Amino acid sequence: MTRIRPLAAADHDAWLPLWRGYLAFYESHVPDEQTALTWNRLLDPQFPIHGAIAADDEGRTIGFVHWLTHAATWSAAPYVYLEDLFVDPGARGGGAGRALIAHVTEWAEETGAAKVYWLTQESNATARALYDRVATSTGFVHYEIGIRR
Repeated sequence: MTRIRPLAAADHDAWLPLWRGYLAFYESHVPDEQTALTWNRLLDPQFPIHGAIAADDEGRTIGFVHWLTHAATWSAAPYVYLEDLFVDPGARGGGAGRALIAHVTEWAEETGAAKVYWLTQESNATARALYDRVATSTGFVHYEIGIRR
């Protein structure tokens, strides 16, 4: 049975290979400094960024979820953006992804948020099969503009 719990400082060494696997899955790279900053923000209660991990029956960390809250123009209550979700490929299909999403949804309900939302790549068929079972596709298309520094 998958168990979900908030991230703790002692989870770093188990979280890091999953984080790197997540970035590799999306063919992305962030500098080590950004990875360290992300980890520190996940543990700092002053930041509206939160994290949880999934552990299997043997206590091995098999997945994580990160989310943040933000004010909204269409709602008095905040929205929850599920920014990162990853389950180790060897543990997929066992319910960890669903449990991680449920954890964020329960957290959102408890804190009075209006909704939970997220993005994924159109080609991410495995994840989208789960998302289609637990959420409603909005039909929106995502665009972005990177800001050069």
